[in-house]
Amino acid sequence: MSTADTVREHAREAGDSPVVEWGARLGYAANGVLHLLLAWLTWEIAEGTSGDQASQSGALAELARQPGGQLALWVLVAGFALLAVWQLTEAIVRRRAGDKAKAAAKLVGYTAIGWTAAVFAAGGRSSSNRTTSDFTRMVIGWPAGQWLVGAVGAVVLAIGGYHVVKGARRAFLRDLREHPGVPAVVAGAAGYVGKGLALVAVGVLFIVAAAEHEPGRATGLDGALRSLQQLPAGQVVLGLVALGLACFGVYSFFRAWFARV
Repeated sequence: MSTADTVREHAREAGDSPVVEWGARLGYAANGVLHLLLAWLTWEIAEGTSGDQASQSGALAELARQPGGQLALWVLVAGFALLAVWQLTEAIVRRRAGDKAKAAAKLVGYTAIGWTAAVFAAGGRSSSNRTTSDFTRMVIGWPAGQWLVGAVGAVVLAIGGYHVVKGARRAFLRDLREHPGVPAVVAGAAGYVGKGLALVAVGVLFIVAAAEHEPGRATGLDGALRSLQQLPAGQVVLGLVALGLACFGVYSFFRAWFARV
């Protein structure tokens, strides 16, 4: 057996372990909590009553303020960490380049969310808006930086479109080991479409920031949602996005039980 095959076999054994399996399910549930909080913050923006960021850091800050919030944050940290471990095993085990890239991207995403949750759990603070703007300001100053920022926007735009199509076609059912029932399907379809539209708005902001050479325009999800608020019928649009994010949160709880892990 070659070294690559040995590594793949060890990764498969790790991925099949009960700790990683149930840890990944905990991670999906943690993702559900995060999206429900995002939905609430988005609704507050639609109502014009929010002073908090409708972002991952804003949602985690909201959780930290609740009774027992610090303990809940550490549970989220554990869930996202184990979900990241499972994605690492998937990135190693999968043989198709596309599947490896998808798992690797999720590994980075879940690790980043887990790290941010750990910062809040330890009593620290973080700002998704500031991090995104600082990143854009740094990159846009590089040679061909505008093109790179535009490319980031195009990637986020494509991911958002992928979510919309996945929800509309019910393709998310392929991620589950069995049919989860009508309520889960409805929540999943609405959730993927709603989350996809929010990501499309984020991607547009990156492209606008690149085109106008204004890195401050790229402020992540919170900035994208506040931009939507300025549109005609923006309150209605934001209300629908909030509903979509809430549905994604609900679907994440179903996925925690029915996911192929």
